[in-house]
Amino acid sequence: MTSEGQLHHSPAAELDAATLYQILRLRIDVFVVEQACPYPELDGRDLEPSTRQFWVADDDGVIATLRLLTDPSAADGATMYRIGRVCTERAHRGQGLTARLMTAALAEIGDHPCRIEAQAYLVEMYAKFGFVTEGEEYLEDGIPHVSMRRDPSPVAGASAESDGGHR
Repeated sequence: MTSEGQLHHSPAAELDAATLYQILRLRIDVFVVEQACPYPELDGRDLEPSTRQFWVADDDGVIATLRLLTDPSAADGATMYRIGRVCTERAHRGQGLTARLMTAALAEIGDHPCRIEAQAYLVEMYAKFGFVTEGEEYLEDGIPHVSMRRDPSPVAGASAESDGGHR
């Protein structure tokens, strides 16, 4: 593997137990421990057949991850995707790993709308990928969040410097 780590993605059903454990462990480390938010990280959606996990791993294991969900709730019956659980291990932030993950997930989505519930400080980063805010800022587990939506359009050269965590 390179020093930047190798990018992987897989449907939930094809994940091996060790990789799933590392993904969940990283999310708990970032969202529950680091951000001091005692909430149930395991929501059952990781095992849905349409869920895809994206992650970057180096020789020591998973260092960044995001989850891509399919939401059947689009009003017009179209497929709506949802990106969430985006996080990077503290020691690997600022290396563009979130940008790599987002680029891969958006390539998977193609020409479909997508939503993300972004931590407010990451709005500008997600805007670089074509996301726009919807509605007002709100608190989730004491952390300011903003709903964002990306309508069907190609991602052209999106780049992001920030690597962090949001739900």
